[in-house]
Amino acid sequence: MKKQILHKLFYLIWMLALISIISFFAIHLAPNSFLSAGELNPNITKESLEHLKEIYGLNKPLWQQYVSWMKALLHFDFGISFASGKPVIEEIKERIGVTLGINLVAMVLIFLISFFTGILAALKEGSLFDRIVKNLSLISFSMPSFYLALLLILFFAVELGWFPIGGLHSLEPKSGIAYYFDVTWHLVLPIAVVVFVGFGSLSQYIRSLTLDILKSDYIFFAKARGIEQKELIFYYIIPNLKPPIITILGLSLPGIIGGSVILESIFGINGMGLLFYQAAMARDYPVILGILIITAFLTLLGNILADLALMKLNPFAR
Repeated sequence: MKKQILHKLFYLIWMLALISIISFFAIHLAPNSFLSAGELNPNITKESLEHLKEIYGLNKPLWQQYVSWMKALLHFDFGISFASGKPVIEEIKERIGVTLGINLVAMVLIFLISFFTGILAALKEGSLFDRIVKNLSLISFSMPSFYLALLLILFFAVELGWFPIGGLHSLEPKSGIAYYFDVTWHLVLPIAVVVFVGFGSLSQYIRSLTLDILKSDYIFFAKARGIEQKELIFYYIIPNLKPPIITILGLSLPGIIGGSVILESIFGINGMGLLFYQAAMARDYPVILGILIITAFLTLLGNILADLALMKLNPFAR
């Protein structure tokens, strides 16, 4: 087991290094830059621009910029944001909690809803419940998140006035139970969008896996012994669903940040997704690279944790 863990850690470091190289040069080779993106004073002189390039190290060859960036990254220094002048790590710290909170809650709800609806739909194959789940899954799978977000805002926020149009909170100061209820009230619509868009494909995947399990010989003999449906689910179906579900969980980690760009922009939530969008529009290289590295780390970490969990379930798996 220790050998496998060391191998996974080496893989993590190697892939992060490779991703950092590709991301750094791809972003810097893109046309325009922060200094030519229209974010600065249009009356700024050429000498001032050259001075700014010297301050940020943009006048050096790309390979030297990459080496300097990597040296700083080893000390968890992501650089200084071009747009705000604040350290990138501080920008990320201020916003990552919001994004992680929203998407972790949504992920738990997606897996709970998909897990039970997928299993029950398979057990009741061909029934009205199965058809409803399949139709909802089809709508979920084909529904763009931005379109659903706009529909929910128009109906529940504008027409009915049940929920706020956007933002994260309306109350000050940021303390007390009333504040947390206010935050929850603001996050109902964003979380609802993530859950509805995400549950469709997963519920059908679990339904398909459950149908394959139900066709197994050991299920046939268990039913012949008169096993109850509750025991069938908890002792036969769920244990066999664990490996693929763990794999899906590992692959879902990068979506915690990547899937928030559009949603946070529409709802005006000051999280990592909105930060990435603003940085991309301003060509704020340090912020973009910092978020990309964190997303890549989450992706690799998710895969490694999933592999380790699978090895724990099956010691013969490699």
